[in-house]
Amino acid sequence: LSVIEALKHGGFHHGAKVNLTWIPSDELIDANVEDVLSQADGILVPGGFGIRGVEGKVAAIQFARERRIPYLGLCLGLQCAVIEFARNVCGLEGANSSEFDASTPHPVIDLLPEQEGVTDMGGTMRLGAYPAELVRGSLAERVYGEQLVSERHRHRFEVNPAYHDVLQQRGMVFSGMSPDRRLVEIIELPEHPYFIAGQFHPELKSRPTRPHPLFRDFVGAALARRHGALAEPLALSG
Repeated sequence: LSVIEALKHGGFHHGAKVNLTWIPSDELIDANVEDVLSQADGILVPGGFGIRGVEGKVAAIQFARERRIPYLGLCLGLQCAVIEFARNVCGLEGANSSEFDASTPHPVIDLLPEQEGVTDMGGTMRLGAYPAELVRGSLAERVYGEQLVSERHRHRFEVNPAYHDVLQQRGMVFSGMSPDRRLVEIIELPEHPYFIAGQFHPELKSRPTRPHPLFRDFVGAALARRHGALAEPLALSG
């Protein structure tokens, strides 16, 4: 519900009505993804827990990346974007989250070492507001208009530090990081017109008269695509 409202807030900002189509991701497969998503002006994958529909989410993200459709990922939507990129750009066959496949050869999403062996689920949960430092000149910095932000989290798994280098070498930018540089907070693909995802829930901070900047500019990018004006990476102004 919060995501729907946040998208509406983004529409209010642009004087546009956002037409939403909710797609059950467990019904989405490589064979039908084009039929289902070809008319989309933007694709959003929200947060969630569990394996149900994950492969459909990954297929949708691949479609958004390859067809240059604006993409916004929230929490699990970041993790699925990392999985998709690892498999299809980095060539890491079978890459996955250890949450979904404990025997994956490439656990690009994983518990951090200090979380392993903690039996209390709450003890491994990153919950509440955490700061993120944004990379100067990145899409994230242009969207937020500042270099230090705080966002609300509710998740256990993180981008595995063992794969940071290979992901970045193939073109993924970690444009938001925890102040100690250990945790990936925001990813983006600078060669794409608008592809950004956060390891948090920005919808919780969006308001009708003050839309969250990620939703505001995602809707703006979708409008630009709708009107045929989004061929190159978007240069945003506040």
